[in-house]
Amino acid sequence: MQGNLPPEAQEKIEELQDLQETAQQVAAQKQEAESTLTESQTALDALEDVDGDTQMYQQLGELLVETDYEEAKEDLDEKVSNLEVRVETLEKQENRVQQQFEELQQELQQMLGGAGGGALGGGPGGA
Repeated sequence: MQGNLPPEAQEKIEELQDLQETAQQVAAQKQEAESTLTESQTALDALEDVDGDTQMYQQLGELLVETDYEEAKEDLDEKVSNLEVRVETLEKQENRVQQQFEELQQELQQMLGGAGGGALGGGPGGA
């Protein structure tokens, strides 16, 4: 089908495919960040039930090093805060990519005379 399209339309289709790939990558990053955020929030909640004098360890790479309650809590608070910002940033990026995809899809439909609008797919989210 693409062989019959004008070069401008072929370019738009390639841009749509690139945007769809970008959307998938952003969605995967967001899912990973949300999962890590949930784990970190769970750990922070569990830390609330721990006595402040309890001997604690923190994982640094392949090592476990001794830490105190306050340091562990501060580190987890900071990690949760950073992850919340990351998830929010990825959501904004995801929305921008979706908007770009829809705009490009409309341009392509107009270029092709409005025919066959459903043939372009449901967007980068994979409706």
